Amino acid sequence: MFHVIEFIHDVPADLDVPGEGRLPQVLIQQGTRLRAQITPYVHESARGPIEVADLFLEDDTTARGVRFAAFRFADQ
Repeated sequence: MFHVIEFIHDVPADLDVPGEGRLPQVLIQQGTRLRAQITPYVHESARGPIEVADLFLEDDTTARGVRFAAFRFADQ
């Protein structure tokens, strides 16, 4: 299921592009709205657990490890 999300902070994200070997880093700017399928998980850091998600975008790219604190679910 795709959700409309809006970024409330600028956030750097590793972008997984099908067919490319490396993960280019992009900056998703505050106010950007995207439709994405969301796969949440917890990342263990030196400061403790962080809630993150992989965002599967409509163009078949995936933004990996985006912090939940960086976006919100937007009204349609």
